Amino acid sequence: MEAFDLTPPEWTKSAIHVFDFCCPKCGAASMEAEAVWINRRSPVYTENNRRKWQEFYHCRCHNSWWAWSSDRPPSRYARSKKDNDMSDLDHYLGNLDLDL
Repeated sequence: MEAFDLTPPEWTKSAIHVFDFCCPKCGAASMEAEAVWINRRSPVYTENNRRKWQEFYHCRCHNSWWAWSSDRPPSRYARSKKDNDMSDLDHYLGNLDLDL
């Protein structure tokens, strides 16, 4: 089973919607799931025109749950907004005494 298959796996039928982005039965994180399926056929658009999808997880305790992709906690590997913020660099360069 691939996470991006068009056909949902059977275990998604019993999935319940959660808000804490973890298994409601045992508390396992999404990264511990035995299987994942993302419903990419039906994106929902938010008020600021961003897309979100249903992410389905089949936990090791055999419970199935889903949450919106926008509710996923931030990854420690994701670039932060500060990474794209050039204001620190502008401030630093503005304070340099450069003779060009």
